[in-house]
Amino acid sequence: MKVQKLKSSFMLLLTAVIWGVAFVAQSVGMDYIGPFTFNSIRSLIGGFVLIPCIFLLNRGKAEKGQASPNERKMLLIGGICCGVALAVASSLQQMGIQYTSVGKAGFITALYIVIVPLLGLFFKKRVSILVWIAVAIAVGGMYLLCITEDFSIGKGDLLVMACALCFSIHILIIDYFSPKVDGVKMSCVQFLVCGLLCAVPMLLIEHPSMEQILAAWMPLLYAGVFSCGVGYTLQIVGQRHIDPTIASLILSLESVISVLAGWAILKQQLSVRELFGCVLVFCAIILAQLPQKSGKRSDLSPVSE
Repeated sequence: MKVQKLKSSFMLLLTAVIWGVAFVAQSVGMDYIGPFTFNSIRSLIGGFVLIPCIFLLNRGKAEKGQASPNERKMLLIGGICCGVALAVASSLQQMGIQYTSVGKAGFITALYIVIVPLLGLFFKKRVSILVWIAVAIAVGGMYLLCITEDFSIGKGDLLVMACALCFSIHILIIDYFSPKVDGVKMSCVQFLVCGLLCAVPMLLIEHPSMEQILAAWMPLLYAGVFSCGVGYTLQIVGQRHIDPTIASLILSLESVISVLAGWAILKQQLSVRELFGCVLVFCAIILAQLPQKSGKRSDLSPVSE
């Protein structure tokens, strides 16, 4: 059992690394193509990559017969709803990354972990005192991370903040549909829907050439194959044999890795003020995921953006 838990922890750590480095791929991709083009192609790649993953994950399982019409309908509705939310969230993130560093984008995006339980108030879900403390710490961290000395905030930071809110809504949609359908199948549908939705502004606004798309092949493949396909599959497999709280804590390292990746690969550096803001945000993320008295967390495990 300990060996299995160790393997699961390693899978989740690898997932956090993949997702953290993905911010670099997203930033580099903007050197060649627009945000809608990048999101459309990477999402379609991710959707197609998950198709063989579905067969691999279901291999050896007993046949349970064909899914009922109601189950297929629920899968389609859930996939479309998730795809729409993902298209909006990922597009805001992709546009924001053009104007801010990948490290800041990683930490601001990770705030969805704190926002999700707050949105739960609209569904009459109780929010623990730990979450309220986490919110206060996160606000202080965001002030240091995003607000300059002349009390202005960057365009990119605002876009990524809006992205974090949309990712929170995306998670709540997943929370509603995931118990009713196969999670990997729904994710496959959502990526395909997201790719098709982003293709509309891609064709109407950006008009990418094949030369531009081919120039961005490396970040596109990384974001599509590794971030969407491999990362999501590792998360699903890794969480089977480990406590969800521990899983969330490991996956939250994605934000830290995004800073390290931006520094090591893109030579992006944060000021002392911004780094302290990152520390506060990370503390808020950890605090929001600690078990309550009932032994349950107040939000969901992180998922791939």
